[in-house]
Amino acid sequence: MEPMEVKKEDDAKISKYLRKPLLLVNCVMLSIGNCSGPLLMRLYFVRGGKRIWFSSWLETGGWPFILLPLTASYFQRRRSGSPDDKNLFFMKPFVFIACTVIGILTGLDDYLYAYGVARLPVSTSSLIIASQLGFTAFFAFLLVRQKFTSYSINSVFLLTVAAVVLGLHTSGDRPANESKKEYFMGFFMTIAASALYGLVLPMVELTYKKAKQVITYSLVMEMQLVISIFATLVCTIGMLVNKDFEVIPREAREYELGETKYYLVVACTAFIWQFFFLGAIGVIFNGSSLLAVVIITTLLPVTEILAVFFFQESFKVEKGISLALSLWGFASYFYGEFKASKKSNQIPKPGNPQHHPLSSHV
Repeated sequence: MEPMEVKKEDDAKISKYLRKPLLLVNCVMLSIGNCSGPLLMRLYFVRGGKRIWFSSWLETGGWPFILLPLTASYFQRRRSGSPDDKNLFFMKPFVFIACTVIGILTGLDDYLYAYGVARLPVSTSSLIIASQLGFTAFFAFLLVRQKFTSYSINSVFLLTVAAVVLGLHTSGDRPANESKKEYFMGFFMTIAASALYGLVLPMVELTYKKAKQVITYSLVMEMQLVISIFATLVCTIGMLVNKDFEVIPREAREYELGETKYYLVVACTAFIWQFFFLGAIGVIFNGSSLLAVVIITTLLPVTEILAVFFFQESFKVEKGISLALSLWGFASYFYGEFKASKKSNQIPKPGNPQHHPLSSHV
């Protein structure tokens, strides 16, 4: 047997054993970011923060943190024998352009989501974000030919009804210092954010499928780096137009928790959101865009409980009904995916030569 063939067999074994642990790590990262990110953003607003573009900037402004694992990955590859493993970057032009477009859309989504968090209680905005499952299923059907089943259709219907229930019962949920117009603007902005991110996730999966190169986890981190940089650029332009940079020092001095804690909240928010985005793109890499949004929906009750505990938010009957419908929708979707997965595992399928769940380039 040739040495190169031996190496390929070894890589395949490494891929087989490390795929599930890597998926688990990304699931944990996604969970931390999904539960903590909204709470930190809401903390910024309820204690005196008012800059929506700045808050949206924080969602991807922590992109330099990604350079740490990328650097570690590079030095690990330097010790390997293959010349291809010593490249500083793997990204080709097509993937770069795709990530640029996704980054711009992510920047717009950051603003929509930040606007919603500024106007709505976390328990309300999190319930609305549950509709992301329906949007992701729809766009995944269009972009990556994800098949609809009676279970996924039922899930979309239930999540839509859950959002409508919240929209029809808002009188007791609106903050005292907020007008009805501002509240409804936050409500619809959050729905728009859910829809847009429901498009972004399948676009990432489509990029994996269309890329004419091997997709490794190092490349996945490079993709998230480019996406975050362009999303941050969009938010930076918004901050410049809105003159946020001039206001931030004064806002820090007037912050209810103090100037030091203001910058601590800001730094933690930027750091935690990177867990969310890197975890999401990693879950898509090892699974699918729908798996990523299913995890986000699964964590809905955790975010709800934390919001009620930390911010003493009300949890009235309509939120309970909406939560029950959301969980029912999730259960319906998950059961359908389980049945489909069980059926597909009985049918051998040819592998995709362009997409390896994990390779020696990690």
